[in-house]
Amino acid sequence: MRSLRIASALLLAGLVAAPAVAQVDPELPDYKPVPGVSGTIKSEGSDTMNNMMTLWSEGFLKHYPNVKVEIVGKGSSTAFPALITGTANFGPMSRAAKSDEQDKFQEKFGYKATQLATSIDMLAVFAHKDNPIEGLSLAQVDAMYSKTRKLGYDNDVTKWGQLGLTGGFANQPISLYGRNSASGTYGYFKKVAMGDGDYKDSVKEQPGSSGVLQAVGTEKYAIGYSGIGYKTEDVVAVPLSVKGKKYYAPTAENAEDYPLTRFLFVTVNYKPNSELDPLRREFLKYVFSAQGQEDVLKDGYLPLPAEVAKEELAKVGIK
Repeated sequence: MRSLRIASALLLAGLVAAPAVAQVDPELPDYKPVPGVSGTIKSEGSDTMNNMMTLWSEGFLKHYPNVKVEIVGKGSSTAFPALITGTANFGPMSRAAKSDEQDKFQEKFGYKATQLATSIDMLAVFAHKDNPIEGLSLAQVDAMYSKTRKLGYDNDVTKWGQLGLTGGFANQPISLYGRNSASGTYGYFKKVAMGDGDYKDSVKEQPGSSGVLQAVGTEKYAIGYSGIGYKTEDVVAVPLSVKGKKYYAPTAENAEDYPLTRFLFVTVNYKPNSELDPLRREFLKYVFSAQGQEDVLKDGYLPLPAEVAKEELAKVGIK
């Protein structure tokens, strides 16, 4: 299971030394505006990254007030079609690109799209704030959400008492909420938390992360999942474990051990060895600047180390 985290089992251990309190790397450069930037930021893709794209755009517009912004967040699966047709110049995604998406892109342009890791998310499993659950293993999460139970839990889990809760919770059925199939979060959760199993028909799919959190926050016996940046005062993020009783909450100090840690990406159409147009070049430079990573922190996610930010920019020829 550890090999399914983000890009590899060692991704965070090798690239991210997360402090106890998340902070922006002081080695990240300040953004410096340049002349000649105009046009429209057209973003289509991940709902998880809607707020972050908005924050980046607002920060960018302080330097370039004549630039226009269009942000559509209906799910990661919409990013590649929009990039292929040219209706978007940025495709935020909460998962890595699928091979068939890249194949279609390459068929059109002759090269693959470039994905840039912009920030770090911990996909959280949320319960109502009054729920006393102390923690869950991924196998238990799988047994709640999946009808195939590929992570090996012995029994189907439908009531809170099966997870050790007593009193008023014991006999209450678990009300399941999740994202729809257009969402990268839906696909990531299916792959990592369910071993690529099949969702139960009883999962109530929501078109956006905020809908999941709103439902869980108002239903005492509900549970749902979304990026940690959508957390509200009405829910609690349940600590998780791969197996056993050592649970990890989705916090900065646990980023390496928390089992649902992932990158959040921005996908762009970049022809190898070419030069990006000024708008896309400068927007990406802002995203990976100190100011852009402050926006990441403001949105509830983890910023990148300066070394990683530099490596990501180099993928599109920015030094």
